[in-house]
Amino acid sequence: MTTITTFLTFNDQAEEAVAFYTGIFPNSRIVDTTHFPASVPGMAGKVMTISFELDGQPYVALNGGPDFSFSMGVSLMIYCETQDEIDHYWSRLGEGGQEHACGWLADKFGLSWQITPTMLMDLMNDPATVDRAFAAMTTMVKIDIAALREACGVD
Repeated sequence: MTTITTFLTFNDQAEEAVAFYTGIFPNSRIVDTTHFPASVPGMAGKVMTISFELDGQPYVALNGGPDFSFSMGVSLMIYCETQDEIDHYWSRLGEGGQEHACGWLADKFGLSWQITPTMLMDLMNDPATVDRAFAAMTTMVKIDIAALREACGVD
């Protein structure tokens, strides 16, 4: 069986990031922690990797040093059913981070997230609403479900 796990490399904030993420998502937990061996100068005994789950999805965080950083070229998408969910993830993940257009933000560790209502994907896949949905989305920072519905003329 093949398993794909998202591997996130931080400078030296893996523990802080994992605690932050597992505190935001339901059904999340730390699975395992490894430490650098004594043979690694300056790192012996410090946390190397943390295996964890966010809402049941597997991830691994590594303290990889200053040569690694995140970019907007890779993001994690959270599908939300309600505006309350969008607001929750937007405010929590955005703490100390940076907001971007179209429902994207970078958290305080530089990891990019897309906070996306499921209904937006429905609107984008419907030839009758795709143009209006796209136009409305591009005017938003945090996605507003009511404004999308109004722009697309849907209930």
